[in-house]
Amino acid sequence: MSTYLHDLDRGGLPRHVGIVMDGNGRWARQRGLPRTEGHAAGEAAMWDTVVGADALDLEWLTMFAFSTENWNRPKAEVRYLMGFNRGLLRRRRDELHRMNVRVRWLGRRDWRVPRLVLREMEISEELTKDNTGMTLTIAFNYGGRIEVADAVKQLIADHDAGLLKGEKITPESISRRLYHPDMPDPDLIIRTSGEERISNFLLWQAAYSELYFTPVYWPDFDREHLYEAIRDYQKRSRRFGAIAENDSD
Repeated sequence: MSTYLHDLDRGGLPRHVGIVMDGNGRWARQRGLPRTEGHAAGEAAMWDTVVGADALDLEWLTMFAFSTENWNRPKAEVRYLMGFNRGLLRRRRDELHRMNVRVRWLGRRDWRVPRLVLREMEISEELTKDNTGMTLTIAFNYGGRIEVADAVKQLIADHDAGLLKGEKITPESISRRLYHPDMPDPDLIIRTSGEERISNFLLWQAAYSELYFTPVYWPDFDREHLYEAIRDYQKRSRRFGAIAENDSD
């Protein structure tokens, strides 16, 4: 376990942390390597971060692995990522199961995702579905706008089928139709590589998330960077639109 956990307030941890893993390509380019080498290096960063989050007893960790916009990348890179993610599932799922981590997937499972990748996703979910530790959600073929659009489509379909039973169109009725309605909103969203945007990640859920941006490229990220982000989070005052009692402004 990290030696740098002593100053973290275990009673003030974020319940849910989301991470936009960015900078693999630039990390590789700086070293004169192909972009795929950056993705490969990112696996170690991902694993160390997951292990670190589990050591901290975080309840929920969501990581943005592949967006709906990533299909526009060069075909060779997309093919590599499909195979890479399939292999990653095989390499890590038994370890995650032993750690009592529940694995879930967030995103569309449509025709664009190869069947073999879908199968590996289903195996991981089935293997870990009864685990009671941290929930690790992998956002794959995911886009925040599309998730909201799909929720609204479902709301309309439920209306046409006579299933609403007096239910009105409210933020709550849309939230109940998101991909994983039981997933709590992220308290903290981290983005690596120096970019200061969330790039279509958990748009609906991130309404009151604290944002943390770091210049570190994803392959260089590890659990200590995660803990540093949480330290920063613990210094903030979360008001959700209200005014703190001791705030005179």
